[in-house]
Amino acid sequence: MKYLLILIGLFTTTLTFAQDAKAQGILDKASAKIKGQKSFYVEFSAQIKNSSSGQNETVTGKGWVKGSKFCATYGENTIISNGVKTWTIVKEEKTVYETDASEDGDGMNPKKLMTIWDTGFKNKYEKEETLNGEAVHVINLYPKNPKGAEYHTIVLYISKATNELKKAIMKTNNGTTMTYTLTKFTSNPTVEDTKFVFDAKKYPGYHIVKD
Repeated sequence: MKYLLILIGLFTTTLTFAQDAKAQGILDKASAKIKGQKSFYVEFSAQIKNSSSGQNETVTGKGWVKGSKFCATYGENTIISNGVKTWTIVKEEKTVYETDASEDGDGMNPKKLMTIWDTGFKNKYEKEETLNGEAVHVINLYPKNPKGAEYHTIVLYISKATNELKKAIMKTNNGTTMTYTLTKFTSNPTVEDTKFVFDAKKYPGYHIVKD
């Protein structure tokens, strides 16, 4: 019996390593595709749920990325970053929050969101399934440092044919689940640098808060 348990343990460990290697290979290809873009444009929907607070809302958004610069809209809010500073424009509050770009969260920058697995996570290949008629790889991410992490699990759905992220389910430690579904992706569109410049004149009456 002891010998049998050792064999089972070895088999399980070998299988886990094989799954992780498979997941890493897929993620590497997905990262390379995003990082190889001079620019890109995405459209997405985001559903935020928290059973404890009763939160259940869906917003749509879009984002333009060019190198380290980005401009994204989430519902009625807009985020602009020139790679050095980031401006979060909250319409309901008529307030603009200015911060260093290095403080951007993973969900703010479309490029970071679409390569979130690059740092701080372990990965595990789960299965292959069909999403909206398309074959996708399902990969789970787990934080390497759970105590200091915002998410305890992230589930990725990556296209088997194009190596593009199609959906991400992000489960936070406070019970909130955020589901991002990408509805459009355009490679290397022409994007003028003015897209990533914050112009206070376009937001009269807004209060600017600098961190």
